[in-house]
Amino acid sequence: MEVNYVAQFLSMLTLVFAIASIVAGIFTAYFGSGKSRGVGVGLIIIGLLVFVIFLYGAGLLESIIDTVPDEGILDFSGTIVQGVVAIGGAIVGAVIALGIFLLAIMKA
Repeated sequence: MEVNYVAQFLSMLTLVFAIASIVAGIFTAYFGSGKSRGVGVGLIIIGLLVFVIFLYGAGLLESIIDTVPDEGILDFSGTIVQGVVAIGGAIVGAVIALGIFLLAIMKA
């Protein structure tokens, strides 16, 4: 089984970028005032567009769009589970390390 590192990188890049843009846009639109609310709405729209690109690359829009990417730069179909597991493991490891650090600081 050959791992396509470019597809794995791009799939996680688009997923995390979309989620971060949507979350940042929600906070900016809710807590901002004036022009910053417009920026927040723009971030939400950009995040949603990138999320649709991610769904297309993952092959999750087959029922809506007849074409599915084959062997192209947007073919994320085999990499999503590996990427999510890798990111999940990184987050769990960071949280454990942070917990140990805070525990050591508080006890010292």
